[in-house]
Amino acid sequence: MNIDIVTDTFPPDVNGAAMTLGRLATGLMARGHRLHVIRTGEPTTPWQTSMKSMRLPGYQEVRIGLPGPFRLRKRWLRARPDVAYIATESPLGHSAMKAARALGIPVVSGFHTNFQQYMEPYHLAILRSPALAYLLKLHGNAQATVAPSAEVVEMLLKHGLANVHLLERGVDSELYHPRLRDRALRAAWGAADDTPVFLVVGRVAPEKNLALAVRAFQRARERAPDAKLVVVGDGPMRSKLAAAYPEIQFTGVRLDRELARHYASADVLLFPSETETFGNVLLEGMASGLVTVSYDYAASARHGVHGVNCLKAIKGDAEGFVDLAEQARHTAFDPILRTAARNTAAAHGWPAVVGRFEEILSEVAGLRLSPRSRWAGFIGAGTYECRTVFLSDLHLGAAGCKAHEITSFLKRVRCRKLVLNGDVIDGRALRQGSRWRRRHRRVVKTILNKQKNEGTEVIYLRGGHDDVVGCGLPVTLEPLGICDEHIHVGPSGKRYLVLHGGDLGGPSTRHLWLRWPVSIWLRWWQAIRRFASRWDCPLASNRSAIQARLNAAGPGVSRDEEQWVKLAQLTHCDGIICGHSHAPEDKQLGAIHYLNTGDWVVNLTAVIEQEDGTLELVRYPEFMEREPNHSEHPAEVACPSRVSPLADDAGAVNADHGGHYGNLDEAVAAIG
Repeated sequence: MNIDIVTDTFPPDVNGAAMTLGRLATGLMARGHRLHVIRTGEPTTPWQTSMKSMRLPGYQEVRIGLPGPFRLRKRWLRARPDVAYIATESPLGHSAMKAARALGIPVVSGFHTNFQQYMEPYHLAILRSPALAYLLKLHGNAQATVAPSAEVVEMLLKHGLANVHLLERGVDSELYHPRLRDRALRAAWGAADDTPVFLVVGRVAPEKNLALAVRAFQRARERAPDAKLVVVGDGPMRSKLAAAYPEIQFTGVRLDRELARHYASADVLLFPSETETFGNVLLEGMASGLVTVSYDYAASARHGVHGVNCLKAIKGDAEGFVDLAEQARHTAFDPILRTAARNTAAAHGWPAVVGRFEEILSEVAGLRLSPRSRWAGFIGAGTYECRTVFLSDLHLGAAGCKAHEITSFLKRVRCRKLVLNGDVIDGRALRQGSRWRRRHRRVVKTILNKQKNEGTEVIYLRGGHDDVVGCGLPVTLEPLGICDEHIHVGPSGKRYLVLHGGDLGGPSTRHLWLRWPVSIWLRWWQAIRRFASRWDCPLASNRSAIQARLNAAGPGVSRDEEQWVKLAQLTHCDGIICGHSHAPEDKQLGAIHYLNTGDWVVNLTAVIEQEDGTLELVRYPEFMEREPNHSEHPAEVACPSRVSPLADDAGAVNADHGGHYGNLDEAVAAIG
């Protein structure tokens, strides 16, 4: 899979969310997935992109990502991911959610932090309800949400979120290990071998409830004056606490092996926080063989058994927490409890967590749903088999081309013959400055692979925009049969004339005096829409939709239908299949069956022929949701390199029908 992660924090940032994302990212890449991280701060690898951010006032360690809708849409139009993981609820995450929904990109969101619970420690309790409402609305726009503990999952479900998954945290039990216990480090703290050392690890901030840890330590110190308290981390409260409690040692931030050495050199981990979604610190302390004191929720509730591998108090019972800290002083050197803690943590490694995360992402990427996008790229389960597929007006190279949807459709369907009925490559758009992008090349590659690997016969009919074919196009089309018209013969013997239709002066060539002013006005309207940043609009622009209606409207349609009927009759055909007008049709015109394949700019339609010869006009979203229909016997297919003009399915020129015209030019001249 191609996965994009959007986050405000990522290693080398020091916090639980950054550490978790770093582990998930490296684990996914080790499993062969392509990953790109869109983050705040300076990128440290080529697969990271930096976004603008600002420091949180009074909390310089925390960056808030600023909205980046233009950059996100530009990137995802150029390199569309299979799924996006939005791990931040900041303005950056909000704009990423809107951009992904507008582009039909499946989204998984991560509930990493209980921001609504941070309001009280910062004296902003009045904002708790609005903050929770914002978080619920943001995560409600994702196809799935992952949360690290059963309590958070239950809370989100209780508030009406659907499709919430439990994604726990792991611990590197090889890094965090009791063998790293360092006598020299303990001596630097002023602790002898039998001195109880209490440890606190995390941000030195109000939401971590450090005042309770200090209170618990002071109670223990009344009975054991030589006891030590070491605080590993940094934050806005550090200077204030250091001045008020000189007996406490503040080491600042420690990383990787140095952090693991501090864990292993202590005896008791105090973890008084009441706002954690999980609490990675607890598992790291248990893996280091410490006696841990915590509240009974999140990681403690999931992995801790009181008196067996940890000590834990009822959440909110501050006095109970202090009493347990005093009890921990007596059991600090208990080998049974410490060994049990180590064994519990060692059983919860990161590989299983990464595997579960991969399953969730794969499931959402497979659904490819987006509640606000009309053209979400659905991928159905299994292959849909048919005899023939007719496509037209793909307009590869144009900005409005739905290349990802075309690729998904072609990969879903398996056919004997694929007819590309004109305007496949938009040479006009390329000459006017549009760029040939990777997604357009991927469509051509998919078509060529169907011919090579599946034995599909591919016939390419030129349209008015295909004048660049063979003239410096950045793809090779030599294996395709390129011609101007084709006669398709169904299994029952019915003959269909297949041509693009532009040479007949179809509907889209009328009323030029009206179409050009409307087109110019719509260009201005699109510029105003972009300036207003209304990113929740679907990719199908108003301009494309209105032009399609102009093409299909107005007087003279009946005259064009008469032309189709006469042309089919003159070529001794039972029906005609064309494109050009971007107006999908399936109807009878007297004795002639008329079909228009539509387009892949607005309508996303195609014509498919079933094995019994039935021709059906299908629309992309509904078709991709169909059940697979594997045939009992694999179809035998031929793969000719070239197709002659007006050739039937046997590849022969239709000279056996006396009295009809040998090519389309003669037939058109006769109609005129």
